[in-house]
Amino acid sequence: MVDLPPLRPFPPQPADVDWPTQEWEQATAPPEVDAAALDALVGRLLGPEQDERVGHTNAVAVVHRGRIVAERYGEVEMGPLAELAGVQPGPITVETPLHSWSMAKSVCHLLVGIAQDRGLLDITQPAPVPEGADDERAAITWDHLLQMRPGLRWTEVYEGFGSEDIPDVVAMLYGEQSVDMAGFAASFPLVHPPGSPEAYTYSSGTTNIVQACLQRTLGIEGDAVTALLREALFEPIGATSPSLGFDGSGLWVASSYLDLTLRDWLRLGLLVLRGGVWDGRQVVPGHWIDHGRTPRSESPVDPGIFHGAHWWVRAGRSDGMFMAHGFEGQRLIMVPDRDLVLFRNGKTSADQAEVLNAHLWAIADLFPLLG
Repeated sequence: MVDLPPLRPFPPQPADVDWPTQEWEQATAPPEVDAAALDALVGRLLGPEQDERVGHTNAVAVVHRGRIVAERYGEVEMGPLAELAGVQPGPITVETPLHSWSMAKSVCHLLVGIAQDRGLLDITQPAPVPEGADDERAAITWDHLLQMRPGLRWTEVYEGFGSEDIPDVVAMLYGEQSVDMAGFAASFPLVHPPGSPEAYTYSSGTTNIVQACLQRTLGIEGDAVTALLREALFEPIGATSPSLGFDGSGLWVASSYLDLTLRDWLRLGLLVLRGGVWDGRQVVPGHWIDHGRTPRSESPVDPGIFHGAHWWVRAGRSDGMFMAHGFEGQRLIMVPDRDLVLFRNGKTSADQAEVLNAHLWAIADLFPLLG
């Protein structure tokens, strides 16, 4: 049994910060930060001196005290498949939508918290999953799902499989099951008691079950989901670019399909960095941000990184770092005790994720702790 690291409380919010609801302010790093070192480290992710192990980077940015202190854009990655898909070569810009992959899971968590705050659901209660209503799966609560501990069988593998052993996540996203992703994920049997530590399995299917339960509870699908996300989360922070992907049933595929511009991803990061507050308005309950970033289950592939509830926490740091992660190295990183947000979008192979993380954490360490 792994000893779980404690939840670090948010520090008091600095007074001298900007809220970029309309426009971002760009600034230089503070005097105590080595500007040359910052430029060099950002360049290891995107630039002439880029670390080849990191792979292709679309965009990277750093926000300190509510101001952008580093921002770089790359080029569209081209290859045979991209050409066949009609992808056009050229530069990525401030207006380019950047894909989430599993960073969307963290946005799903925020939407559930807003719905609970409005009195529309209670995460301690059984989730409305019709596939398990008449058997032992009926004991699965919203919170079990959010913690990735429903106890359902699932395989989350994207590489190294053959045509005879297609993983569940690939079948869900790309196979015949994509017409009803949540129904497919909910059809699997229990293999562990819901909520137990051994029930933890990172699962895109679980997130889609959560989203289906939310849409079922609210009685919405398709464009109505986009409208709710805009009204409840994105419009209050000035984010105008969200684009969602849906399956054949009208389900927002909250496991994987959300596009935002870099600067709107940064707005989202700043919101959660500040405990759900935006320019004096509590957009997401502060206790709900804590719910997401409370360490619960250590990653089996990233030692020292813990899953909370659709968010990730890096243990062993004194700055409260927590993160939204996505396939191929999508990263939205919040560092409360440094008043810092880092973002990176691109394509990094799974075996080089530690290299990518090390570069991002080195950038974070350049900035002083709040004192």
